Amino acid sequence: MACCHTNCIEKPLSRFFEKFGRIVGTYPFWFLIIPVILSIGLGGGFYFLKERETNDIEEQYTPVNGPAKYERQFVKENLPYNDTMFSSQRLYNDGTYAFLIAVLKANLLSDAELETAAFERINSLDKQGDGIVAVRLLYYIQKNGRKRADLWLDEFIKFFSSRSMINDMEVFFFTSRSLQEEIEKNAEEVIPLFSGTYILAIVFSIISCIRLDCVRNKVWVAACGVLSAGLAVISSFGLLLLIGVPFALTVANSPFLILGIGVDDMFILIACWQQTNVHAKVEDRLADTYKEAAISITITTLTDVLAFYIGLITPFRSVWSFCLYTSSAILFCYIYSITFFGAILALNGRRENSNRHWLICKKVPEERPPDHSEAFYLCCVGGAYDHQTGYEEIQPINNFFKMYYGPFLTKTWTKVLVILLYAAYLAGGIYGCFQIQQGIDLKNLVSDSSYITKYYENDKEYFARYGPNVMIIVKNQFPYWNENNRSELDACMKDFKNLEFVRKNGCTSWLKSYEDYAFANQINLKDETEFKTNLPTFLERSDFKQDVNFTKQTIYATRFFIQTENITVADDEMNMVNMLRDTASNCPVPLLVYHPAFIYYDQYEVIVSNTIQNIVVTAGVMLLISLLLIPNPLCSLWVTFSIASIIVGVTGYMALWGVNLDSISMIILVVCIGFSVDFSAHISYAYVSSNKPTANEKAINALYTLGYPIVQGAVSTIVGVVVLSASESYIFRTFFKILFLVILIGLFHGITFIPVFLTLFDVCRSPGKDKGQDNQTYNDQKLESIDGRIMPHGTKTQEKRVYENGVFYDDENKIPNLNGVLSIAGSNLQLQDGKICLASQTKLYMVNTHETSTYSQINRLDLHQLHFSTMTLNAISNPDCP
Repeated sequence: MACCHTNCIEKPLSRFFEKFGRIVGTYPFWFLIIPVILSIGLGGGFYFLKERETNDIEEQYTPVNGPAKYERQFVKENLPYNDTMFSSQRLYNDGTYAFLIAVLKANLLSDAELETAAFERINSLDKQGDGIVAVRLLYYIQKNGRKRADLWLDEFIKFFSSRSMINDMEVFFFTSRSLQEEIEKNAEEVIPLFSGTYILAIVFSIISCIRLDCVRNKVWVAACGVLSAGLAVISSFGLLLLIGVPFALTVANSPFLILGIGVDDMFILIACWQQTNVHAKVEDRLADTYKEAAISITITTLTDVLAFYIGLITPFRSVWSFCLYTSSAILFCYIYSITFFGAILALNGRRENSNRHWLICKKVPEERPPDHSEAFYLCCVGGAYDHQTGYEEIQPINNFFKMYYGPFLTKTWTKVLVILLYAAYLAGGIYGCFQIQQGIDLKNLVSDSSYITKYYENDKEYFARYGPNVMIIVKNQFPYWNENNRSELDACMKDFKNLEFVRKNGCTSWLKSYEDYAFANQINLKDETEFKTNLPTFLERSDFKQDVNFTKQTIYATRFFIQTENITVADDEMNMVNMLRDTASNCPVPLLVYHPAFIYYDQYEVIVSNTIQNIVVTAGVMLLISLLLIPNPLCSLWVTFSIASIIVGVTGYMALWGVNLDSISMIILVVCIGFSVDFSAHISYAYVSSNKPTANEKAINALYTLGYPIVQGAVSTIVGVVVLSASESYIFRTFFKILFLVILIGLFHGITFIPVFLTLFDVCRSPGKDKGQDNQTYNDQKLESIDGRIMPHGTKTQEKRVYENGVFYDDENKIPNLNGVLSIAGSNLQLQDGKICLASQTKLYMVNTHETSTYSQINRLDLHQLHFSTMTLNAISNPDCP
């Protein structure tokens, strides 16, 4: 399967990061100071935060080029509103208003004096009627004199905010300013939430990285990893605020997400650092760390950033702002991870190399003195490592993946169970996809405790049957006097009246009234001259003057009205708009339909198509990146499969959790794509890179290497957003719900589904294997003593297995079960300054596993402590060796 491997980009990129890691390890203070100074400078952009805030509902949560905006512009230009002839149904926007709902809590009101004239009217209506339950009062305010209108609204809100009950009536109110003001209050909730999240992230990171060894403890490393993510948020947000990018409320979710991503990268880097040899130089350890980890975090960063940049094509400005801020923050997070955090690792490595205490930086002994207590050992003795490998001691959770979870997952019956579990998961996700509701309810933009929420609930309960009064506009010069044309128009109006949601006898027609007027006054409307001559007189005497644009003897536009009813849920709103527009487009007369609420209903037209577009384009880009950076195209297809599978699951289960598909959830689905790559790419890359001979062993090795860091990253991301679950804001709760689903489902894919599927379809076998044998590489094995015979350079030798006391056995001989120290056999011992120089193609072997290992890189070795770094199959010359 050698043809499967495509490492033409991965290999040179890995080499680049190896060199870069060595530079960071050599000059850590520069890479520590520069990000801090940069963050301080860019952080000045937060001075402009108030200026950049933009929470206008229409601007942020409606499609930029929605058809209703074009329709509104046509109405505004051709049927302008006349303030001297007020009519709420003829407004082309919402207007300035205050609404009041009074719900009667008793059968009849008392005769006690009520506080306003409006309630006297409610009282009289109740006494006249039979069983009146609720009354809605609408107050519209003229726009001229904006200051006076604002003062009136201020007093209105102040008065009713302190009076939820008036006698036996419960009152609920709403104004044209309410939504805007309440949305802006949501932003105030973010600061305490983010503070709590940051503290939780630090605590979790420290607990995850804490060690009982006082030298290997990485408390400060973990804390600085969280700090690195915080610096990324400050730098990215500050930069965008400086250049004038609008800051929408949705952007407030971004820091929670960035914190999780930054901590995830930290765990990957720490995991790879712990698998480097503790006796190597710090710069070499960091070079090896970057070589192994940088590709993995580069893949996830690229996929996340591109997913968000693709989200910029959305027609919703709230999504656009979120994607731009978040993608920029992820870039900074990545840069700071390989600079600032890498420098922290290097400085911590220097401390560990000198065997200094993690807290007081004082040197401590490696071995416990015989005359000291256990407590002294725990707090004042450190620097332990695995003498077999030279790595830091393996954490128990890593052994869990290697010794228990991995072997359990690769059993045949477990694989069958996993397949059945996946089938059930997929079935539930697909079912949920068919249950999903579209659109965002405006009341969901405010907190649950807002007075707006109560108003909407009562409005829906008592007045939902009364839908919008929709304008039907004839948009071109139309010959109304022509009997055939008028018949076509009448037929079109009849089609509108026959729609199921249009109220019977709910049509308002200036033309019908004009026909009645003409009949009463014996006017011949079939004659164009008579039609136009008598029209101004009719309009002056009627209420239809604003419905006909009659200028210079030409009728440029007219409008009719139909009353809708029983529009109670989002699906009703979507169906109403679509059916009205379809009816208008099917009419031979050029018509438009419009109502100010259509500005918000337009989201239904684009939300599904735009979400699908983003998902398809992003998945394609993810596949391309995976093909380029994961050295196996078929495994890249598994990454793409994982993306599709996770998206189906998240979409379906979020619907079953009561989350609608709207501009808010669409943002998180973009996040879903990036995170789904994170989980699958880590495991797939580790699987492909493994040198184990069988599929099951490769899966176990991948889980052993990255299982715990993936779990850490998943938990850290959930910790980063868990406080949002307690928020009173729908926006923040929705963010938590979907991200929780993304992480949970993605985690199951990363450590359960994908490893099993890779073993079932083992197409990622490494090249150069013969009958399942590994490319033998001896990684960082430390040998305690040597018997130093070395084969001369170029000497042709027969491959042997070497065991205890330097005894060789032929390959076909039976290998005794020996445990001892490895010796090196050969000839021509060469010494230089107390070092041994190994020539290329020297054959070395592991005792405890009986695996043949080939060393081909030339290293200098200490006679008393022999240590080998990871070797490759290519001989490398070393000018320092004689």
